[in-house]
Parts: sequence; C-alpha cells; structure tokens
Amino acid sequence: MSANDKYWCAFSRLTKTGAFFVNTVYNYFGSIKLAWHAEAYDLWKIEGLQKKQIEAFLNERKNINPEECIEYLEKRSIGFIHPEHEKYPFLLRHIDNPPTGLFVLGDLSSCNLDRTLAVVGSRKASENSKNILRNIISGFCGTDICIVSGLAEGIDTAAHKAAIENGLKTIAVIGGGFDKLYPKSNIDLFNKIINDSGAVLTEYWPDVDAISWHFPVRNRIVSGLAKGVIVAEAALKSGAMITAKLALEQGKELMCMPGLISNPNTQGIYKLIKNGAGIITSTQDILDLLNWTIIPRTKSNDPSDKIKELTTEERLVAECLQKDSLTVDEIILKTNLNINDLMVILTKLEINGFIEQINGEKYISVI
Repeated sequence: MSANDKYWCAFSRLTKTGAFFVNTVYNYFGSIKLAWHAEAYDLWKIEGLQKKQIEAFLNERKNINPEECIEYLEKRSIGFIHPEHEKYPFLLRHIDNPPTGLFVLGDLSSCNLDRTLAVVGSRKASENSKNILRNIISGFCGTDICIVSGLAEGIDTAAHKAAIENGLKTIAVIGGGFDKLYPKSNIDLFNKIINDSGAVLTEYWPDVDAISWHFPVRNRIVSGLAKGVIVAEAALKSGAMITAKLALEQGKELMCMPGLISNPNTQGIYKLIKNGAGIITSTQDILDLLNWTIIPRTKSNDPSDKIKELTTEERLVAECLQKDSLTVDEIILKTNLNINDLMVILTKLEINGFIEQINGEKYISVI
C-alpha cells in the first residue's frame, strides 16, 4: 500500500462530488495529499469548480478520516485502485473524466485487459436477441477474451452468463456500492463472478445506493474498459445508446447486432448502423472488426452448419424459430405440419440443443 492510497480512498468516500472534481483538484495541486488538505481559499482559485462543489467537499471532508477509510476496505477484503496504482486499467487512463477510485471484488488481474469486449443492451431484451448473443459469445470459448458489462437484467446478464458458461473472464461494472447490489436478483451471478470468473468494479463506496443517475455515469467505465463495444438491443432513448455515444467519443470500435425491425428495441440499433457502426451476426465479424485472431474450435460454431444436420421438416421448424419465439399453434400456421409430427420434431430439436421452451408456451432457436 502506498502513502497516497488513503487520500484517493478518502476522495472516493465522498458522495456529493464526483470524478470531475477530484481530477480537477488533483491536476491543479499535482498531489492527491495536497488536494485533500487544500484550504478553501486555494480551492476558490481553481478554474472550472463550482461553488456548491467546493462547499460540499469541505463539509464532507470534516467527517472523513483517510486512515479509517483504507482500514475499513482492508477488513472487508475489498480491493481499491486509483490512477497512481499499478493495476489501474490502462484503457481508463485515456478517457474523459476517468474514475479516480475503483473498488474491486474478485480477481481483476485474471482478466486480460488487452482483449476486452463490452456488451450493452436493453434490460427488456427479447429472448431471440439474448440467444443470438449467447451463440456469438460461445465462439470465444476457452480464449483469453474478457466480456465487460453492467450486471443489469436482460442483455447484461446474458453476456456475463455466456462468458462464464464458455470459460471466459468477465468484468461487471455496477452503479452502486457492493452492499446495495442492483438488481438483487443477480446476487448469484455477482458471487459467481467474484469467486472464480473475473471481477466486479464500482466507483461507489460499499453503502451507496444504486440510484438512477449513477448508471449513465457508470457507462463511461463499461465502454472505457473495452477495445470494442457491442450494442445488442437498444431503444432510441436508452442507456445502451448513451454507452454507444461514449464509445464513439472514446474511439472504440462500435458494433451492432441487428434484430427484427418491428421490435422497438432495435430502433437505436438501426440508427447506429446508418451512422456507420459495424454489423455483427457472428463471432468472426467481431474478430474481423477488431483485428483479433483466436484458435478456431474443433467443432463448428456456425449456426448454418448446425442447420445442415437436420431433415427438411426439422430445418423448416428451426429456421422458423430463428426469426421469433412462437407457440405450437403459430408454428403449425407457418409450417403446415400436423400436431403429432410437430411435437416429435420439437422434442428432437430441444433434446439436441437447437431450440428451447420459454415460459412454458413458446419455443425459440438457441443457435
């Protein structure tokens, strides 16, 4: 532990000032220790700081003991890194307003920060999009590629789970403190990541709530950690679109996964594609856009190859379900198969991993 850790930690304990304030005072004084102990009259001289920021800092500082801050984290085995720390992610050093402190649970050192891929998208993503994403990520199975996302419901959850299922490391960046995990339904996934699949990061003290404005602020870290950013589903006004904008500003490769044009959550996708974002429909598309090379798997992961293994009628049903989730009655209308033949086909396709049943009513392709 360096002598300056406690001051960076103390600044990260503040709740009414953000990274901009800390970066500004640090750059002005050239020392985090001097910045922490700055007198009011010195702070007033700093261009860009607002009166309310300075007053908030001075009021909060009275009740914060730097030594106690670092001791608290050590007792709880919570890691802490800052811009002067050797393990601070190098990609974050080059974004606007980089986080001045990151709390860490898990093993960040096990993640290859030179092969990072961020995945963002709708919390209410369609099963079709989540399954396509899982299939694309499965193409990285067993490699050192690291998946970065935000541990939210929908696309984020699908991305983290797909990474874990395929032996990849994953980094989750959350919008609140570790004691205030959101959503609570992802507690098992949270524990899985920190125990053996990567790391969870946040710039918020453990007891800070995950309030709404934290999430767009958090997004700059998600995109900042990555070499490329995949947008899987996004409405025109959404957090995923905010992340896409940040990714472009940070000079990251922006990639979009196309979906049904009738889905409102693809409107943002097609806007990004029209503006020049890359289109991905396979693992190879990502590798080509990022100029990455991986050792190919012995078993083909191309959905078209799997479809070729089926009979004509099985292929008809599988292709039908690749477009959307359907009930048995809807499949009959589209294929003209009788109910008995269809049930045999559905059973075979499900056993062999081509489709799965969702909500006890509909079927969806998983390839």
